[in-house]
Amino acid sequence: MVIQYTSQFKKQYKKLPKKFQVQFDKRLLLFLSNPSTPQLHVHPLIGKFSGYFSLNVNGDLRALYLKKGEAIVIFVLIGSHTELYG
Repeated sequence: MVIQYTSQFKKQYKKLPKKFQVQFDKRLLLFLSNPSTPQLHVHPLIGKFSGYFSLNVNGDLRALYLKKGEAIVIFVLIGSHTELYG
């Protein structure tokens, strides 16, 4: 699996507290080993984010990504539930 990041994701990631960056990094490793691990709560989104998937980083932090075929995952946004969904 190839992981890519949008510039927006990179900016949001850099603004996160170090603790949350570490949590995302750990979740990403888990995602790479098994994307369907229940702990990640991966699910497709609807509405304005139709076509995107959400990955649970912690109780409130989410990372949104798109799939490009079967082999490429593009992380697009990362932020709190409220920041992302309003």
